[in-house]
Order: sequence, then C-alpha cells, then structure tokens
Amino acid sequence: MTVEAFAPVTAPASAAPIARNRPLRRVLASPLTMIGLVLVAFHLSLALFAPLLAPYSISAILTDGLTPPSAAHWLGTDQIGRDYLSRLMSGGRVALLVALAGVSGSVVIGTFLGLLAGYVGGWLDDAIMRLTDALMAIPELLLIAILVLTFGKEIGSLSLIVGIVYTPGVVRVVRAKTIMIASLDFVRAAELRGEGLGFVLMREIAPNLLGLLAVEFAIRVSSAILKISALSFLGLGISQPTPDWGLMVQEAMSVVFTDPWFLILPAITLSSLIIGINFAVDGLARAYGVTGTETDL
Repeated sequence: MTVEAFAPVTAPASAAPIARNRPLRRVLASPLTMIGLVLVAFHLSLALFAPLLAPYSISAILTDGLTPPSAAHWLGTDQIGRDYLSRLMSGGRVALLVALAGVSGSVVIGTFLGLLAGYVGGWLDDAIMRLTDALMAIPELLLIAILVLTFGKEIGSLSLIVGIVYTPGVVRVVRAKTIMIASLDFVRAAELRGEGLGFVLMREIAPNLLGLLAVEFAIRVSSAILKISALSFLGLGISQPTPDWGLMVQEAMSVVFTDPWFLILPAITLSSLIIGINFAVDGLARAYGVTGTETDL
C-alpha cells in the first residue's frame, strides 16, 4: 500500500491511471528537466555505441603526437598520436559503467539495511547506524583512495568501492523515511492483521520509497562520476590505455598553454553529463515531492 492510497479523499476509479502518471507528466513538463534527460540519453548512447561511431580505435597510434585538427583527425591527436575525437567519445564509458554498477549495489544494500534499521529498531538499528557513522566520518575521497590502494583499480574493484562508499548515505536516508512511514495507519493496520516482517517491509513501506530512491540513485551516480574522474586525474583511478575524461584532463596539463583544447574538451564533456544528471534529478525531485532534507550527500 502507498501513502497516496491511504489519503482521506477517494478518487474515482477512472482517475487512477491519471494519478499514477502524474510524476511522469511533471517530469516532462519542465524544460530544464527535458534538457537534462536529453543530455543523459546522449551520453548513455555515446557510452554504448562509441566503439561503433568512433572513426578510429582508441588505442591506435596513427601519427606523430599533438597534430592539429585536420580532415583526417577532426580534433587532432594526443601526445602519442592517437585520434583525440575517438578517445573523447569513449572517455565516459568506464566511469558511467563503474558509477551505475556501484551505485546500483549501494541502493539495493542501503535500502535493505535502512528498512531493517528504521522498522525493526533496537540493537539492530544501533549496530547498523554505528557502522554507517564510522564510514561516513571518513572523507569520501580519502576513503576511496584507501580502498583503491587495498582492492586495486580494475573496473570490478572500482565498482565495489563505489558501492561501499555510497551505501551509508542510502542507509541513513531510507531509515529516516522508513521511520516516518512506519508510524502511518496503513502500516499499523498490516501489523494488526498479523502480517510478517517481510510483507510489511516489501508491500507496505518499500513502494513508498520508490520516488526517493530514484532521486537518490541519480544524485549518487552524478557524484560517483565526479569522484571517479577526480581519482583518474590524481592517478588513482582509470589508467592508460583506457580513455577517461579525468585522465585526459590530467594529461592535458602539460600542454595547456600550447594546445588548450585538450583540457577544455574533456572538461566540457564531463560537465555536460553532470549538468544533465542534475537537471534530471531536479525534475525527479519535484515530480515525487522529494525535498532537500530527504537526500543526503
């Protein structure tokens, strides 16, 4: 059962499909949200199809290094002669994959732990929240760096690290919302009917978290992409020959005064993805009525 379903005013049966579509309509009604969704869709498509669309292989050394833009190489070549456009097109693939995989894991695990902590309470709540507080006391970049040195920086390891880092925040947000929902009458009614723990959590409380979780997921994907790019810039993340926008910015620092586009282009591309996600998040938050106090970065 959802919170809306327990509202005191009963809508006509014919209005139910309209009510269910209201969040989607609110999302589509905002121009900024639509811009964000288009940007996100563009980057996801680029990540999926870059190997097919790129004019050259991302690792092929084709000419001398740092050649200017030409008909053969629209954005020139990098320091060792690889086509810059091809590498720029593929620069977000690994970061997106790691962010999506890691944040998906954190949302699943964080939701499970948050539901238990918020509904069961007692010693279980104390144990989960003390562990959460301990992890959140460490600055995120420092924690990520420690975990990278521990687990390595392969794609699977980076996804695991992202999951570990973002799970505590999801736990706190879900726990707070669960405590609020658990006090409502329809949850009490389920308890009085003798429904078990699993039924109450999955059928009564969890459906009311979907809007919040959608916003949380998008926010943390945006944050994770920035963190992964920052790690690559610092030499702790994605490494050669895999293209990554953060790594491309780091490599461009040595030629920023002679070939500034090598720095500007990956920075703009990364920024467009983050801006797109943030615009989409804003629309989702408005559509589902999620306030800033409910989300926790």
